[in-house]
Amino acid sequence: MEAWLTDTIHALMALLALPQVGLTSLFVIALVSATLLPLGSEPAVILLVTANPAMFWPAIVVATIGNTIGGAISWWMGWGAERAYEHARHRPPPNARALAWLQRFGARACLLSWLPLVGDPLCAVAGWLRLPFWPCVLYMAIGKFLRYMVMTAAAVWVL
Repeated sequence: MEAWLTDTIHALMALLALPQVGLTSLFVIALVSATLLPLGSEPAVILLVTANPAMFWPAIVVATIGNTIGGAISWWMGWGAERAYEHARHRPPPNARALAWLQRFGARACLLSWLPLVGDPLCAVAGWLRLPFWPCVLYMAIGKFLRYMVMTAAAVWVL
């Protein structure tokens, strides 16, 4: 049983290390993990780069693009939720203290979209507040790129 499991894990790692399969899988994992679904893309990036160190920069770029697109989807989900709320209640939603803080920082607050637990909802709240889309996406991309770069470099250096 252990030999079969070990062989299966090695075969999966070899498959994920292939650029044509690994990067596509990484893109999908990064995109889905940036929505409100509970999934982390960091292990996939680290496994891909550990299996094939030459894939460091392609993996970082692909994960950043997928995660940023996922953040943009969350932004649009927040925008749609706010519109539905306003339509159903016939009035704009009340601004809580946290929402006021986010409005004060504007799109720059999306730099924090890389944070665990609060980063993905932050993108949705930015859409809810109707913060400008393209600046939010730019700040999301910067934060997510820096997270992937630092995290992957540290993991590769340690491993």
